[in-house]
Amino acid sequence: MSKNRAATIKDGRRRRVLGAGLALAATSVLPNAQAATTSRYVEPDAPGWPEASRWAELNEALGGRLSPVTRPDFGDPAIQKLLTNPFYIGEQAGLTQNSGWLDAWQSSPAAYVVAAESAADVAAAINFARRHNVRLVVKGGGHSYLGTSSAPGSLLIWTRPMNAITVHEAFTPQGSSAAPVPAVSVAAGCIWLNVYQAVTSGSGRYVQGGGCTSVGVAGLVQGGGFGSFSKRYGLAAASLLEAEIVTADGKTRVVNSVREPDLFWALKGGGGGTFGVVTRLVLATHELPASFGAVNLDVTAHSDDAYRRLLARFIDLYATRLFNAHWGEQVIVRPDNLLRIRMVFQDLNEDQARAQWQPLIEFLSANRDDYAGAESFAVHALPARYFWDANFFRRYAPDIVDFDNRPGASTDHFWWIGDAHQVGSFWYAFNSAWLPASLLRQENQGRFVDAWFAASRHWELALQFSKGLAGAPAAVIDAARGTAMNPEVADAFAWAVSAANGPSAFSGLPASDHTKAAASRSGIVNAMTALRAIAPGAGTYLNESDYFQADWQQAFWGANYSRLLDIKRRYDPEGLFTVHHGVGSKV
Repeated sequence: MSKNRAATIKDGRRRRVLGAGLALAATSVLPNAQAATTSRYVEPDAPGWPEASRWAELNEALGGRLSPVTRPDFGDPAIQKLLTNPFYIGEQAGLTQNSGWLDAWQSSPAAYVVAAESAADVAAAINFARRHNVRLVVKGGGHSYLGTSSAPGSLLIWTRPMNAITVHEAFTPQGSSAAPVPAVSVAAGCIWLNVYQAVTSGSGRYVQGGGCTSVGVAGLVQGGGFGSFSKRYGLAAASLLEAEIVTADGKTRVVNSVREPDLFWALKGGGGGTFGVVTRLVLATHELPASFGAVNLDVTAHSDDAYRRLLARFIDLYATRLFNAHWGEQVIVRPDNLLRIRMVFQDLNEDQARAQWQPLIEFLSANRDDYAGAESFAVHALPARYFWDANFFRRYAPDIVDFDNRPGASTDHFWWIGDAHQVGSFWYAFNSAWLPASLLRQENQGRFVDAWFAASRHWELALQFSKGLAGAPAAVIDAARGTAMNPEVADAFAWAVSAANGPSAFSGLPASDHTKAAASRSGIVNAMTALRAIAPGAGTYLNESDYFQADWQQAFWGANYSRLLDIKRRYDPEGLFTVHHGVGSKV
């Protein structure tokens, strides 16, 4: 990151938090949902809450980096517009990238925030919270679907000011005799766009990270971490070489495969905010392919029978031509018989990519009376080095991205148009499951298509191929099995998800939206029930999961949960770090 950009972030943070008063937002969704996880902690204004002098002492120890948390004026039209900008939201200590979840949680500010700039700042905050029994919350990118970076009456450790990125030609973990490898060191507050720009645009290498440009690095890695090209490069967690973490005892530890290997393993998919506060990560980088590209197609069938035949044709195409390391991202089915294809590829040119789709295009051409939209088929490729280059998109493809056009904002910042609906979104319902690769066998495809079609009658549903590793190179699958993730991920060809969300509701969900939100739940439950009939007991991806996930320990971690629980008890015996559906949590 440039010195100018770092200065902008630092100055912006100071303007936001200095001199501000405490402003706790009212929870209008389900007040007790978050309280259920905080009742063991002392509350503001309750007996035992630290006196003002104690907070002043902490602020002095932190060099002035402690402040009450404030929020913007949600009634201001200018602020309402800014709430559609993920970079603006990410720069606010009192906001989160999701504004809440129906009957679960609502984005609520902490009482105080430590704008941490070092592991020492983090340790001071942890020691203070432990001594005074104050709830701790950790926020980097703030993308947690489950609201783990938001809790009223808490002390927030905000890692956003920690944004250093260092690219290494050769890195060896501390204490290791392993051969050095290309890598990148990333401070805990970094977002993936800046890391991609440093590694890919700046150094001609690739690092496996998230798809949304504003997602935080530390949270994604600790949750396992999928991206658009995971079918080739695997989990972000599998690329972790070393981490610096401050544990519940206030000790800063550097962990890797030879130094405290159990804790290191737990950080590779065991969940963020659970075992301590990660302050730095070192990730292996990979050789950059020649190209990245995308395929788009929207086809609508004129009858249910034609739609089912279209789904069968696609699955056969996927199983025979696309089930490999070159292809990722997703297809969407809907009750109106639309098949929406939004897939990406790597290391193919446009002609090579287009050729893989020829059987489906020929099928559509031969059945013109049954389908509309075949002419929307489009294939685009670009040199991989430009995939996160803001100037490239500004010049050649401004219609597929949004830019952070605020005065003084970094000209490097953009987000994909397809992710715009998620900015500040309020979740109504969410359900997901991994699908085993055995469903792609010829003898099982009919059964799969029947279930897929049945699911589509109820609600929109996506198959995200990047979030299942079956079809990836053997080394990628082996590396995934070495993480704390549910081992099912190595055998899944896709991750199925059905969800519904609405616009930002930071100041509360309008009463008129409750009926709409509740209605979506039955459709989503019915869709996933139809699909789960062919994958009973399937696990799911913890970073993007249902707040109300049943049997979440098994779903997120499978047989790895017992080992994770042992590690949690060893490093956090008093349960200082508590998050919803986290290892050792009761909720």
